[in-house]
Amino acid sequence: ELGEFVEIVPAQQKIGEIWYRGTADAVYQNLDIIEDYGPEFVLVLAGDHIYKMDYGPLLAFHVENGADITVGVVQAPLCDASGFGVMSVDDSDRIVKFTEKPAHPEPMPGSTDTALVSMGIYVFRTGFLAERLREDCQNPESAHDFGRNIIPGAIDNARVFAYAFQNVETQAQAYWRDVGTVDAFYAANMELVHVRPELNLYDEDWPIWTYQEQVPSAKFVLDEEGRRGTAINSMVAGGCIVSGAEIRESLLFYGVTVEERSQLYRAVVLPHVVIGRGCRVRNAVIDEGCVLPDGLVIGEDPGQDARFFSVTEQGIVLVTADMLTVVSAEMDTQALRADETVSPA
Repeated sequence: ELGEFVEIVPAQQKIGEIWYRGTADAVYQNLDIIEDYGPEFVLVLAGDHIYKMDYGPLLAFHVENGADITVGVVQAPLCDASGFGVMSVDDSDRIVKFTEKPAHPEPMPGSTDTALVSMGIYVFRTGFLAERLREDCQNPESAHDFGRNIIPGAIDNARVFAYAFQNVETQAQAYWRDVGTVDAFYAANMELVHVRPELNLYDEDWPIWTYQEQVPSAKFVLDEEGRRGTAINSMVAGGCIVSGAEIRESLLFYGVTVEERSQLYRAVVLPHVVIGRGCRVRNAVIDEGCVLPDGLVIGEDPGQDARFFSVTEQGIVLVTADMLTVVSAEMDTQALRADETVSPA
């Protein structure tokens, strides 16, 4: 209705044999495409955030303030703020200081435990963006990053404003999660199995549209003590088969098979995973396409987990197919040694 469209552009090398050196350079190396369409404004978004946002009020705020740059912002606990760009604003919401991922973030005025942080969402006047990106490209000392270079470099010589991401009706801070780390990705998924999660996937007024495989409904089979297919406080996508296994506080993406007598607790299982018989998995993220051998235990022995898998600062175990190749080889070796110790009859 508005002439809208989506064009997907693969990563390109526009300045020699150099891939994208930072977030700003990624836009710079596609600047010709932007300028070909001649937009008045450019909205820059990050791909590892989860939120629902109408960009209309953000753009209106940008225009009303005659801004060169507008940064979407949220309030974050001070203890977490070092992972974001932290800023200070004046009474008109103009940004007067911006520091990317400071070791010791400053709290908001009037608060001791909350900071104002960047969402990684920016609106630019197109001409201003092009000018600053071209200047940045010529600077050998730059990290070519919006948060480290472009935004801080514009604070003193351009109009840079902060737009608070809030519910338009209630003015309460809206749902937003940065899932750029395994811990953050895991936590955001675990929130979805709560009784009333903050992000409502069942909201018919704001449906989430995405591509997904056409698969049958999830199936739960077997019904006897010790091998009963169940899922409690969990989300199980279509195409899954839970065969005599117990699933608790977990999230299964589509096409997952969990065999009998296995137990999953607080696990995030990506598509097309097969979990063998008698496995125990807890506090883990299982990557797409993994096949867990029978009897594998994950998330109970920190030393064993660290030996074979990747364990995050918060103790979440990340399992990939390559890692499981080593595990399977180890299990085969142990089984062979056990057979060799058995005396012939």
